[in-house]
Amino acid sequence: MALHLHGSNNPNGVSSNGDRYAIHPYFLFKDLVTIYLFLLVLSIIVFYAPNLMGHSDNYIPANPMSTPSSIVPEWY
Repeated sequence: MALHLHGSNNPNGVSSNGDRYAIHPYFLFKDLVTIYLFLLVLSIIVFYAPNLMGHSDNYIPANPMSTPSSIVPEWY
């Protein structure tokens, strides 16, 4: 079946509007489920495990008398 024929954009292959599948609610529901799952996982990380992706250097107490080893001067 050719792609650019009239009525080839729906699975039934018919040109009347009454026999077409209504796909809008299905895609909307699928997208909303995906968004809600993403927000659920994000909120679990933010509220229950905020240090999950943190770096261990963040827990070293600050010492104003010494420069951290990760800070090095640029030599030209």
